[in-house]
Amino acid sequence: MSDASTQSLDTAQLMEQILYEVKRVVVGQDRFLERVVVAMLAQGHLLVEGVPGLAKTLTVKTLAETIQGQFKRIQFTPDLVPADLVGTRIYNQKTGDFATALGPVFTNLLLADEINRAPAKVQSALLEVMQERQVTIAGETHRVPKPFLVMATQNPIETEGTYPLPEAQVDRFMMKVLVDYPTDEEEFVIVTRVTGPAVQVAPVATVEQLAALQKECRRIYVDPSLVQYAVKLVSATRKPEAHGLKELARFITFGASPRATINLTEGARALAMLRGRSYALPEDMSDLVPDVLRHRVALSYEALSEGITADTLVGKIMARIPAPPKPLEHEKLAA
Repeated sequence: MSDASTQSLDTAQLMEQILYEVKRVVVGQDRFLERVVVAMLAQGHLLVEGVPGLAKTLTVKTLAETIQGQFKRIQFTPDLVPADLVGTRIYNQKTGDFATALGPVFTNLLLADEINRAPAKVQSALLEVMQERQVTIAGETHRVPKPFLVMATQNPIETEGTYPLPEAQVDRFMMKVLVDYPTDEEEFVIVTRVTGPAVQVAPVATVEQLAALQKECRRIYVDPSLVQYAVKLVSATRKPEAHGLKELARFITFGASPRATINLTEGARALAMLRGRSYALPEDMSDLVPDVLRHRVALSYEALSEGITADTLVGKIMARIPAPPKPLEHEKLAA
């Protein structure tokens, strides 16, 4: 076995241990948990949409405990100001000097709960630190710790007192994940665990190991044909008629940005790594396409009036643009 294969196997085992510890606490939500780990490996951020009580906070908090990282939660409210997030300068009367008090964004895993409840100024402050990985307070730059993952949640059932995130800002999130209710069997297990003895999570990795995993993730091989597949998918959201999807043009106001192509490639790398491979396959990318594109496709009024969702449009684009064959698949067919 080659060194690369052995390293991939060790990495997969470590990620499996992390997931096992989290699943001792969190019941179900396997797809959501997988997306959180993918975002963590690919150094991206998550926007999560789901009703309250679906273990979003518990998932991130438990994950932070398994990697021995810092976890902080910010409840977004209409009276929040940017200083409540990034920090501010405080005057010390005894010394006569100003001291910098860093805000809660200085952590490894940050949960921004109900991000659409805060005004645009506060949302911009968070999205800036997500992109730049640093904060400037009174002309002094402070970098956030590594690794740094933001998971922002939105409540889809309430619109009163909310401030919708602008499309340009939403684009900074790597994926938008929809979290649904658990099945009856899962809910039975949830009630049993919550009402039973508390489960103690064992730390299985360190933030240093996670940083090493993120570097290793960048070395996962992505075939040029897969990158071309990502380019075609994203291009089809901008110019549907160029890909034989003229009927979709009236439903799309704006398509996805180049960030979507980058996130598809990085996400495919992370998912391949999570699945124990040193190379990405077409299914690694196609599994992530809806999550990467759904918040980047701006729907027209015509689409909204006809009840057409971004997921519907992305599904039609994927049906039209075929994924490339797997590596060496042509040789198998020839044989």
